[in-house]
Amino acid sequence: MLYRFAMFVCHTLFSFLRVRRTVDGAAHIPDDGGAVIAMTHFGYLEFALVAYTIWRHDRRRVRFLATSSAFRNPIVGGLLLRLGQIPVDRRAGAAAYEAAVSALQSGSLVGVFPEAGIDPSFTVRPLKTGAVRLASEAAVPLIPVALWGGQRLLTREHKVRFGERFGIPVLIEFGPELPLAGERHEVSAALRASMQALVASLQAAYPVSGAGQWWQPRHLGGTAPTPEEAAELDAAVVARRAAKRAAEDAKKARK
Repeated sequence: MLYRFAMFVCHTLFSFLRVRRTVDGAAHIPDDGGAVIAMTHFGYLEFALVAYTIWRHDRRRVRFLATSSAFRNPIVGGLLLRLGQIPVDRRAGAAAYEAAVSALQSGSLVGVFPEAGIDPSFTVRPLKTGAVRLASEAAVPLIPVALWGGQRLLTREHKVRFGERFGIPVLIEFGPELPLAGERHEVSAALRASMQALVASLQAAYPVSGAGQWWQPRHLGGTAPTPEEAAELDAAVVARRAAKRAAEDAKKARK
């Protein structure tokens, strides 16, 4: 019942914003059984867009691996847990990994962002191997998914004005299941190549010119940071997090 309500909220939000979703490849989503849904990560609402799209397709639910900070608020955290979302502690991810494997083996769809964060260059950066590890250990399909346009709703390193969020085209494409045979780094490289190909296809089909736009990658004529500039922004974020953790640990030690 709660998940249905969450999907109603998504429907209401996307309808209010007049999001123009175009979906291809939904037939690649398994009708039953577990699967890892490996998504590109350019904006903050991609989890909701994918969950809503899959729900509209066949009423299947998706459990996402989400950073543990989202669970700290007792109200929001309680809702996330009741919705079946899986908290991930960046410093100790073993418990989340085990919970995700268990969920997959019990027949759930588990959504992951193998880039481990939003890349402000809006390109697919090198992937972590977690998605491949999960699919291999749970013996379930690995399904790549790409989204384009979702970053125009809400993203990192750019404050989107309220009025700019209306009528945005969002293209979503599910790719075919990837073979899991081979070394993890090889399969992860194949996953990245598949995601890159899907993104390129969506960018070519996007109905709005991105020339000179903040949401378009630099190599396609946009003004987004280059991958090198994005790496510097990432390094700054990591440094801020480390400083915050150190301050928190010092505060605990003084008590």
